[in-house]
Amino acid sequence: MALTDEAIEKIKEMILSGVLRPGDKLPKEADLAERLGLSRNSLREAVRALSLIRVLDVRQGDGTYVTSLEPGLLLEALTFVVDFHRDDTVLQFLEMRRILEPAAAALAAQRMTEEDIAKLATVVEEIGPDASMEELVANDLEFHRLIAAGTGNAVLCSIIDGMSGPTTRARIWRGLTQDRAVERTREQHLAILDAITARRPEVAQSWALIHVAGVEEWLRRAL
Repeated sequence: MALTDEAIEKIKEMILSGVLRPGDKLPKEADLAERLGLSRNSLREAVRALSLIRVLDVRQGDGTYVTSLEPGLLLEALTFVVDFHRDDTVLQFLEMRRILEPAAAALAAQRMTEEDIAKLATVVEEIGPDASMEELVANDLEFHRLIAAGTGNAVLCSIIDGMSGPTTRARIWRGLTQDRAVERTREQHLAILDAITARRPEVAQSWALIHVAGVEEWLRRAL
């Protein structure tokens, strides 16, 4: 593992220094191993590890390339790690959402295009009073995804997407045990939408805080 770690660090340094840029093809394995003073086996393991976290793209029959290194691509690994959360840590993810999503709503109120606001309104309108819990959770995820995307900040959007997974189960629990869950969620979504439409970032931020904090406070009482 120490040799593999060394290989990873050396490839990383090549990328950070600009020797390798997004989209560049890596030299042949034998040439790169000699250049970096590594064994071909440790280099191979490093390439495999970096491909798993989307830094490198191994194309069979073609070669190995540096990916685009876009935030959304690199932060996919966050979702993978988050999937291993324990139930007793879900509150920590909700705390993160309570910090990030109100800020995202405020930014969206300033930056979201009229076309994207129309899409957000369509998502809100899709949920009726008879919606199932599965439909409600899927709709809620899409609602928050569109708001995060509307900030124009790819890093923030990717982090919020990655944080949403662990809290899905909490939202389902809440929906199954609390009265008026669908109605309450739709009311809060409408309030956030209205604030974004009116370009009122402070109001959008406040409603988003109420929305996420409601799930968090319910779960604190339930645990």
